[in-house]
Amino acid sequence: MEQMTGSTADRIEALRKKYGKDLVILGHHYQLDEVVQHVDIVGDSLELARRIPEIEARNIVFCGVYFMAESACLLARPGQKIFLPDHSADCAMARMAKAADVEKVLEKLSATGRKIVPLAYVNSSLAVKAVVGRFGGAVCTSSNAKVMLEWAFSQGDAVLFLPDRNLGRNTANALGIPAEQQVEIDAAGTMLDSDEVKNARLLLWPGCCPIHERLMKPEMVDEFHKHFPGCRVLVHPECTPDVVGRCDGAGSTAFLIKEAEKAAEAALEPALCIGTEFHLVHRLMERYADRINIIPLAQATCPDMEKVDAASLLATLEQLEQGVNEVTVEEALKAPARDSLVRMLENCR
Repeated sequence: MEQMTGSTADRIEALRKKYGKDLVILGHHYQLDEVVQHVDIVGDSLELARRIPEIEARNIVFCGVYFMAESACLLARPGQKIFLPDHSADCAMARMAKAADVEKVLEKLSATGRKIVPLAYVNSSLAVKAVVGRFGGAVCTSSNAKVMLEWAFSQGDAVLFLPDRNLGRNTANALGIPAEQQVEIDAAGTMLDSDEVKNARLLLWPGCCPIHERLMKPEMVDEFHKHFPGCRVLVHPECTPDVVGRCDGAGSTAFLIKEAEKAAEAALEPALCIGTEFHLVHRLMERYADRINIIPLAQATCPDMEKVDAASLLATLEQLEQGVNEVTVEEALKAPARDSLVRMLENCR
């Protein structure tokens, strides 16, 4: 390749121009601004999953974390290649559910004679999605968790929701599922014979997003309401039920973005507090600075999302033809994992 000069941003744009229709760059809302400025399609997990099948470009560069790139591989067309600028960009929540553990738990639950339908949050590995697919389950995102949890309940006697206990509880609470019918299990499955588990409608895996669970606290919500009476706090449902219960609303990344836009247009609130990953909140703060004071509940950033930066994006584009940073998935896992994703897309059209 010819030598390129100029800033990192200029070099990225030159390569985008060079590849033209053969390249599409996708990016999650939690990505750094230095990356988002080069992205063709920005969205949350559901929006990006929906867009992949319509992309015709031969090369898709996914700026996000590893499980997202794996999902893109499942939905891509034959001949398309998926790239992730930094393969170490993982997800702490996804690591909390290992495929072997999930399979053992589902086998034990199936042996009881009850039909337990697994529902996996998209923040899970391809191997976990494959296990879920084999057991007749599906994937969900925070945007469609209510729809997919209702679907899962309709398919069997109970649901195993994984790996995020908080999204599971918050979604069940929104659907009116009594607390006594929601039971958190352990990853080893040592308590599956208890009457509590046998009578539960919803079994929750013991996982969480450390960013949303540990850094977003109930007292922070109370403090905001104290200083800004009448103003709202909106959070992502990966926050704990204690936090969500004190808030004025909870929803997906797409929900939070839309609510910020509506609040800015209405100009009825002097301030709006948003509790989710800080790069997105900061972007909203800047976008609507002249109309509303958007305040982060906590300056919580995802270290894995930050691993993909402008430098790693440039390096990937410079070596695209050599296949550097391409993401591939095990052939044996493709069909069942894709089944779990397709069930979500078909039920949420």
